[in-house]
Amino acid sequence: MSSDLGYMFEAGFFGTRAPLFMDIVTLIVALLPFIVAFAISFAVKKRYRTHSYLQIVIFAFSVIVLSYFEYGVRVGGGFSAFMQESGVSYSYALIVLVAHIIIAVITVVLWGIAIFGAKKLLQSGRHRKMGLITFTGVVLTSLTGIWVYCLMFIY
Repeated sequence: MSSDLGYMFEAGFFGTRAPLFMDIVTLIVALLPFIVAFAISFAVKKRYRTHSYLQIVIFAFSVIVLSYFEYGVRVGGGFSAFMQESGVSYSYALIVLVAHIIIAVITVVLWGIAIFGAKKLLQSGRHRKMGLITFTGVVLTSLTGIWVYCLMFIY
């Protein structure tokens, strides 16, 4: 591990066993539905350009956060290493993790399609529906991400 990234594994700020990077990512994931809802509010107000820019920025930021998270998990020893001190059954936590990953991957793919295919989706009248499905995925990703965090570091 690079010494300049050692901060990632210092104690987090939530007061759990989680390292700092996990607390940072969990906080962002918890706030993400509210941030995305804020961006959606601009479309509701017919401020489409602002909505578009915000969605692109939030999506890009989310991909960067996801990369940061993946790096931390890999360097930190993976799911098994983080589960070592958990009082929760490994197989139960793994099922929740797999469900979280499936929801998150589908959401990121749909979100990308909604953003980068917006013009085509708008022409066909499907952009709003795709946005609602994606927002539901963001909410579910947030909830399941918080659930996984709780299973690994609180219980």
